[in-house]
Amino acid sequence: MEELTLTTPALLFSAISLIMLAYTNRFLAYATVIRDLHDKYLEKQEDSLLRQIKNIKLRLNLTRYMQIFGITSLLFCVLTMFLIYINYQTIAVYFFGLALILLIISLALLIKEIQISAQALQYHIADIEEHLKNK
Repeated sequence: MEELTLTTPALLFSAISLIMLAYTNRFLAYATVIRDLHDKYLEKQEDSLLRQIKNIKLRLNLTRYMQIFGITSLLFCVLTMFLIYINYQTIAVYFFGLALILLIISLALLIKEIQISAQALQYHIADIEEHLKNK
């Protein structure tokens, strides 16, 4: 196996930083939606609002885990660089492998969250189409 250098884990810094920015934007968007749903639900307790609240709660939790795994991946990249710096090459390779696995988990959760988001939008489209049929 080729020796791991300091630049290899450092390459992931920009990618993970951009991913974390996207995750944070999702999180902030959910916060806005939750506040709006809260106000609407206090006005009228409709089942459709409860369904939306459950959906957004699931998506919010997935986003939180996406962030946790992404940040932990970045942490392991930094630890990998430190281990390389102090000449613990073998352990560094394992830490970097773990960082990659954590990043893969984070991205897999993103795929799941996107599927749930798309399904939620399909419910809204179906509601609009049903409303148009009844006119």
